[in-house]
Amino acid sequence: MYRQALTELARLDVPGVAINYDVDSIPESLPRGRLPALLVLPIDPKDLIDDRRLFRERGDGLRVPAFSDGLRTISYPVTHLLLVAPLAAGSGLRTHLPGLVDLIDAYFGALAAEVTLGGRLLEPARVRVEPGIFTYGDVAYCGCAFRHTWIIGV
Repeated sequence: MYRQALTELARLDVPGVAINYDVDSIPESLPRGRLPALLVLPIDPKDLIDDRRLFRERGDGLRVPAFSDGLRTISYPVTHLLLVAPLAAGSGLRTHLPGLVDLIDAYFGALAAEVTLGGRLLEPARVRVEPGIFTYGDVAYCGCAFRHTWIIGV
């Protein structure tokens, strides 16, 4: 179910996004003509980790109910990384902010139509929004990390 949910996330049709990469197709670097792009990341790349924190957010793991015939669930953290445009040596951020805000709105419009990713999630995805500058493939990008928390049945 986890793999299927990741694939459904990669199929999310966000207006204005040029390409959506699934876990099987994530590139090492992004060609400029393929931006804005969304990348499904089941792990946090080194550049997205806040090194000041000892422990990153994790899923709750397997939950077994008190009753033997109850539903067993697993909580998964997933990052859906939106990369809008590369930044040139600390400049250009201001020109990309309006487009970033529009893409964040478009993202939630698309997600609102698929809050359980085609029924793959037991409850609607919880999503934290973290706009900022992200390094991917040694390039700094204006973008946004959508930090999902999913509950999936086992």
